[in-house]
Amino acid sequence: MPSIELRTEIKADIQLVFDLSRSIDLHKISTEHTKETAIAGITSGLIGLNESVTWRARHFGIYQTLISRITEFQSPVLFVDEMVSGVFSSFRHEHHFHNSDGVTIMTDVFNYRAPLGVLGVLADRLFLKKYMTELLEERNRIVKVFAESGRGKELLAGKTMNVSNFKRQ
Repeated sequence: MPSIELRTEIKADIQLVFDLSRSIDLHKISTEHTKETAIAGITSGLIGLNESVTWRARHFGIYQTLISRITEFQSPVLFVDEMVSGVFSSFRHEHHFHNSDGVTIMTDVFNYRAPLGVLGVLADRLFLKKYMTELLEERNRIVKVFAESGRGKELLAGKTMNVSNFKRQ
């Protein structure tokens, strides 16, 4: 089973980083380029234990629907989302957080199985792992920008954000 592990250092309070990481609204901002939107379940605000969200997004030119559920939750150090249904055969995304000298270390461990058996394994080697890594890196970049700039507190307080200010340059 392929695995992606990313470590991001963020100069912000661990609780703020934890909450931004489970914010449906911030996720929509970080995936704006895929036109990702939450269409069922928790569609805005913070997602929590045993809650699910249905995402609709365009990947590789095709609109796809994915349902994920929070299966583990220990604020502010861990939450896990797992695919309930979607294009992958399976995925489990662990979000770990710890504080080190005033810096929050956010570690993502994303384990997944591509669909389509041998064809999926080939697709993973050719482009899927790189694509998924870049999606996660962009999400983490947005979490970092919002947490370190103070905009994260505004977002969590329900203030409207201009997505175009945070696009990759």
